[in-house]
Amino acid sequence: MHCIKKITDDLIWVGANDRRLAMFEGVYSVPDGVSYNSYLLTDKKTVLFDTVDKSVREQFLENVSETLKERPLDYLVIQHMEPDHSASVLEIMALYPDMRVVCNAKTLQFIKQFYNFYDESRFMIVKENDTLDTGRHLLRFIMAPMVHWPEVMVTYDSVDKILFSSDAFGCFGALNGAIFADEVDFNKDYIDEARRYYTNIVGKYGTQVGALLKKVSTAQIEIICPLHGFVWRKNLNDIVLKYSQWSEYQPEEPGVMIAYASVYGHTENAAEILASMLWDRGIKTVMFDVSVTPASKIVSAAFRWSHLVFASTTYNAGIFVTMEAFISDLVAHNIQNRTVALIENGSWAPTSGKLMRAQLEKCKNIRLIDETINIRSGLNPEQRSALKSMAEMIASDFPFVS
Repeated sequence: MHCIKKITDDLIWVGANDRRLAMFEGVYSVPDGVSYNSYLLTDKKTVLFDTVDKSVREQFLENVSETLKERPLDYLVIQHMEPDHSASVLEIMALYPDMRVVCNAKTLQFIKQFYNFYDESRFMIVKENDTLDTGRHLLRFIMAPMVHWPEVMVTYDSVDKILFSSDAFGCFGALNGAIFADEVDFNKDYIDEARRYYTNIVGKYGTQVGALLKKVSTAQIEIICPLHGFVWRKNLNDIVLKYSQWSEYQPEEPGVMIAYASVYGHTENAAEILASMLWDRGIKTVMFDVSVTPASKIVSAAFRWSHLVFASTTYNAGIFVTMEAFISDLVAHNIQNRTVALIENGSWAPTSGKLMRAQLEKCKNIRLIDETINIRSGLNPEQRSALKSMAEMIASDFPFVS
């Protein structure tokens, strides 16, 4: 049976939810599932915006059929060719043989690569600011390369002031009956998953996200329709402001994130003591064991907080395995504009601090606190004093700390 949701009088959500998916893109855990959003405009000409992943294809096709009833489908707009949004393109093309596919030249190239489909007569190739008149609506196409693939574009409906935003403004998590962000307590229940989605999926491409935000800043936008997560129709500035902060790699709030890797608990103990010292000074602190917490959650936290501390034992003359993987991941996501402190442990040849520093120095505007705390197995009184000095040095950046 179909499951559709009304966005406006003539715009219908025809997507589907997948709650059985464990790992999005095979990398990011999604314990609450994910939604694959597709939208169908029922104007004089009918327009479908993107398709869905193959896992929910049957539900999607039922939704499209129910919404169209006896009407033909005139256009399919492909904004993003990643298979979680394009895996049903060929089925839609087969079901509606007179339909035209609206896309840019790069998208057409990807269609040929993914699906070996070469009949270019069915494609309408659009460029920056090209438009499509559907009757009451006028759609304008805006290129958004590397948000987060090179072919990405977004679509602006200048009549109902709707931005079809592709992968921008998305969120992990299936939609549990609600379709609009204002129907739930988004800031309480979903902002962490929106941040985790942005930082891990799009976070590397802050410059490109900023370019898209600038392009659409002059348009009056009343609804945002992303390809994952909730539709925004109220308080749009809340999510736009977050994207502006994230794309500029600016911390959301002052505080310290401590990520540690510990084999027998000694490095963890040092991290715990530092966290306690910081809290005693009135500084918010969060802690993560990189061997237990998924890297995507720690990357997200690194984008949230102003100060970062990495504490790692030395392992095989290098950084401990899970910490090495995490820092590599964080650097790949282009983290910037942070103050960073380091703690290393090593019973006979500690090297993790030097190696972590070398990795983080690849990032822009990272201020590394000069002194790396060096622990030899267990913490001794002198090293506890060094932790106190580190806490005081970090605290000096917080004006509210006396």
